Amino acid sequence: MPNSYINSKLKVFSLNSNHELAKEIADEVGVELGKSSVKRFSDGEIQINIEESIRGCDVFVIQSTSQPVNENLMELLIMVDALKRASAKTITIVMPYYGYARQDRKARAREPITAKLVANLLETAGATRVITLDLHAPQIQGFFDILIDHLMGVPILAEYFQEKGFKNEDIVIVSPDHGGVTRARKLAERLKAPIAIIDKRRPKPNVAEVMNIVGNIDGKVAILIDDIIDTAGTITLASNALIENGAKEVFACCTHPVLSGPAIERIENSNIAELVVLNTIALPEEKMIGKIKQLSVAKLISEAIIRVFEQKSVSTLFD
Repeated sequence: MPNSYINSKLKVFSLNSNHELAKEIADEVGVELGKSSVKRFSDGEIQINIEESIRGCDVFVIQSTSQPVNENLMELLIMVDALKRASAKTITIVMPYYGYARQDRKARAREPITAKLVANLLETAGATRVITLDLHAPQIQGFFDILIDHLMGVPILAEYFQEKGFKNEDIVIVSPDHGGVTRARKLAERLKAPIAIIDKRRPKPNVAEVMNIVGNIDGKVAILIDDIIDTAGTITLASNALIENGAKEVFACCTHPVLSGPAIERIENSNIAELVVLNTIALPEEKMIGKIKQLSVAKLISEAIIRVFEQKSVSTLFD
């Protein structure tokens, strides 16, 4: 049975990016979603109205900054400002997917560090804490001078594959690049499986070229894991390389299904048997093809919210 905080000072509000997930989280926590409205003026300006008292409350706002990224980000900033002016005690942003996370450093001259800019905006608006999942670069936590809880999606993915009977030496966990080795190792440890790494070169953004595979994949079921799948170029090229090099079957998984541009068509036409994703980003019906299985993060996030509200340790959820 979910906890019940209906008469407490805990409030959960949803904006427009992922209302279904927000409703799941509120149900798990044991509260009704807060009453608020988001409207647009004829010129596109956003107007937010909070339709209940939140004075002295600990408020949690659920909003992924996924597509349309700038609209969702602006909604969030305006909501935080509204909550602050309505005398909320604390304002925790629950951001399952942190948009702009891939712009976390200067890769070349005269580039912005937009992930840092977003952190500054959230702080300036009045947020007191952030809860997020699988940041593209964990160092983004250091961009914040407010509290941040960085949760992991690997346990949810691992549990799914364990229930399918995937474990031990019959499978191999594959990182699609060197940067994802830590993530692959965490999944491999849970499934008690070896890992492999795909060495690739990326000549320009959203274009990946597979070079070679480090590790033994011959005759094994390969499970590719990444934090984000965007245009699906990397993951489909990787799956082709795995089959060509002797893998028996290829599954793929990720935390954040951005799935933009040609992603769905590429996945549909690929040799990936199944793509397992989390619901940090709401997928429209046209993207929910037969190969895609979506798992919920509501239980994980609701547990984090309860622990923050009750001032208990959140660190056990990081694993």
